[in-house]
Amino acid sequence: MTTWRIGTTAGDPARVATILPGSGYTAQCPLLWYAAKALRAAGWTVRTFAWDELSPDWTEARRTYGEALRSASVPDGGRHLVVAKSLGSFALPVAVDLGLPGAWLTPVLTGNASGPVRAALAAGTAPALLVGGTADPLWDGGVATAPDTEVLEVDGADHSLEVGDWRRSHEVLARVTGAVERLAAQL
Repeated sequence: MTTWRIGTTAGDPARVATILPGSGYTAQCPLLWYAAKALRAAGWTVRTFAWDELSPDWTEARRTYGEALRSASVPDGGRHLVVAKSLGSFALPVAVDLGLPGAWLTPVLTGNASGPVRAALAAGTAPALLVGGTADPLWDGGVATAPDTEVLEVDGADHSLEVGDWRRSHEVLARVTGAVERLAAQL
């Protein structure tokens, strides 16, 4: 069994963000790093999930990420935001069950394992941000049509939301970070 841990940076205890990494994309990688930095700057408590070993397959990830979301200590009336990258999107069914808003960066929307993620997107009622690139084989912009869902689709971006040229990739990173910041401010 794969082990994991959550590190916490204290902020407002009534505003908690949980950062869920992808398979090969840790919370220290740019999309999650800057999203967490923006949330901390806005006063949120930020819980950062990390695998102690290589991340597991999607079934174990879904169970483990669910445990991580359920373990958050958020007072009644507080807000809990999920920011997840790729494999982290397997937490979407639990987030929907808990009524949690989320920023889902390059969610897994294609392939055999995507069924629970797609179903959760269709059933979700909490505010959501979906971000993906047209050059990402795991992205399906047509699925991202749930109510209260903002979609940021980046033309030519791959699964890391990079577009080749580093300057344009930095612009994409700024757009994504700004969208996460706006979602958090609306909650």
